[in-house]
Amino acid sequence: MNILESFKVAIASLLANKMRSALTMLGIIIGVSAVILLVSIGSGVQADISSQIMGLGSNVAMVMPGKIEMKPGGGRSSGPMGMTNKLEPGHAEDIKNAAQHVKEAVPILSGVASAKYANLSRTADLAGTTPEYPVARNFPVEKGRFFTKTDIEGLKRVCAIGQTVAEDFFGSRNPIGERITISGQKFTVIGVMSKKGAAGMGIDMDNQIFIPITVAQRVLGTKNVSLILIQAKSQEDMDLAIKETERVLLKKLDENDFTVLAQEELLSTFQSMMGTLTLMLGGIAGISLLVGGIGIMNIMLVSVTERTREIGIRKAIGARTFDILSQFVIEAVTLSVVGGALGIVFGAIGSVALGQFLPSSITFWSIALAFLFSFSIGIFFGVYPAFKASKLDPIEALRYE
Repeated sequence: MNILESFKVAIASLLANKMRSALTMLGIIIGVSAVILLVSIGSGVQADISSQIMGLGSNVAMVMPGKIEMKPGGGRSSGPMGMTNKLEPGHAEDIKNAAQHVKEAVPILSGVASAKYANLSRTADLAGTTPEYPVARNFPVEKGRFFTKTDIEGLKRVCAIGQTVAEDFFGSRNPIGERITISGQKFTVIGVMSKKGAAGMGIDMDNQIFIPITVAQRVLGTKNVSLILIQAKSQEDMDLAIKETERVLLKKLDENDFTVLAQEELLSTFQSMMGTLTLMLGGIAGISLLVGGIGIMNIMLVSVTERTREIGIRKAIGARTFDILSQFVIEAVTLSVVGGALGIVFGAIGSVALGQFLPSSITFWSIALAFLFSFSIGIFFGVYPAFKASKLDPIEALRYE
């Protein structure tokens, strides 16, 4: 019997037990789908975060509170838990005044606030900052204006709102001059930011309200800032700008009170972290593939027991050990390959559907890896039952009831 005939016999055997074959493939289908789905989510989040970091603006670095040590390969380790944030708006002014290669130093105080207009209300990301923010952040105003230094010094309750906030509160109407309530205080809308789009992890960059940093300190109840955005005069000046920033801050802060991270370092860190997370997700999903493989082996062992007499007859009329071995291996591989193909289809469909709610990106390597793994499982878990069938004594097999 040649391979083609063994393949025909194997297919016929699988079709004779359609329900059992379908249930056996189900484990492989679920495993492959899970691998593709989870890896696509990990890859999508990684791409989104990378895009968000690159969208910070050109030639930028960030001063973060606390000590963050970069590990080889882009990892990071933080300082002691509970470290006090000592960054203040005045530190940004010091950097801008004393660092020759720094174009802008923008303090940002972030928080979450409830916003209301008429009978409408929503939760929005609140950002207290300075007039230089739109330029340094590459986030221009589309309508109206951003607040000025006079607004900051005068503690003026004015705000610039993101596109999502503007559309939800005002629809197609011009919001300039309207008054909204933020954390119980009335603010006048003086600007609408340009559309920025969604960032990683479901964050809507347009769901933001910007207010003067002096006012934000009162609203959020803190004098410290979440970070300071540094913009170098050019990409070539980036290293010098970082060194100057560190030198200026060390005059008032300890080296463990802050960390300056360049855009490339942030990007490398997040890509490394998300790459590891993606592999972990794929590995967890791969466990279900292993379970599916064990299911295939169990069913094949049952099949060998059920067809003992058939195997005896075939061997009695001249079937070789290789013929029996190849038939059962082909059955196992067929189950895993067909299950893998269906798993790829369902995984791709699930990834596209989930992409409506979470960042998702289907990668070729995840599809190839999942399919190759399912094919290998068919061979690995099919060899033992096939070997057991091929070694049956024809006389004993014929006597089997």
